[in-house]
Amino acid sequence: MVKIITDSTSDITHDLAKSLGITVVPLTVFFGKESYLDRVEISTEEFYKRLVDDVFPTTTQPSPGVFAEVYNQLAEETNEIVVLVISSKLSGTYQSAINAINMVKKKNVRIEVIDSLQTAMSLGLIAIRAAQIAAEGAKLDEVVKSIKDMQTRVHPIMYFETLKYLAKGGRIGKAQGLVGSLLSIKPIITLDEGVVSPVTRVRSKKAGMDYLYNFVVGYKDNIEALAIEHATTPDDADELVERVAPIFPKEKIFRAAVSPVLGTYMGPNVVGVFVLEKTKSS
Repeated sequence: MVKIITDSTSDITHDLAKSLGITVVPLTVFFGKESYLDRVEISTEEFYKRLVDDVFPTTTQPSPGVFAEVYNQLAEETNEIVVLVISSKLSGTYQSAINAINMVKKKNVRIEVIDSLQTAMSLGLIAIRAAQIAAEGAKLDEVVKSIKDMQTRVHPIMYFETLKYLAKGGRIGKAQGLVGSLLSIKPIITLDEGVVSPVTRVRSKKAGMDYLYNFVVGYKDNIEALAIEHATTPDDADELVERVAPIFPKEKIFRAAVSPVLGTYMGPNVVGVFVLEKTKSS
């Protein structure tokens, strides 16, 4: 069976990854000289407590050696591996995953590394569905084809309280022009071809939550999968789940918390929705 690897910025929970047989490779977050494996040695809650009180964190991608170790372990179980990682325009993770292929001991193993051009639960939704397709018996080429298709159908949108963390971390992308906005303006952000891009601005959190709700409504009857995640405000995410429940069954909505590595750039109070749109034939 094809094995699926993703990275910790996919925000897939440990239990979900385990149940689907997805291997999650963690990135690393640093507070000064102290390093923590993302979602392994530091939780989202612990991270945000330190973000408020501590020095500004930094992050780094897994080394090729870390990926190679995972490849070699999985090569004992399969000869087909698909690696789906955070946008190469946001992280060096993709290049590490590519470089690790030459370090695999078994030479009859096919490893396909895909630059998702996504992160957070838009990456997570694709990885989840890829694992399900693999479990149904699809071969590597079929899984890769499905992933490429899903990349055109996944739609992320996130409410930000501030862009200062994106700006500090150098991941501001096309949203640079919003940095000088009034403090009362809250940006709505997406990813466009793997780069952070502005959608609009709202004047309050309530308006932001309304925007996210209406975004989901726009895909009514055309949603294959839906995820809602938060950084530090689970109540906001809970309320959003209840609001969209008449549109998409809440027991099928994937819930997630922003990973510490992503939190470095997103900051607190972020809430996001991620829609995987149905195929036109479905």
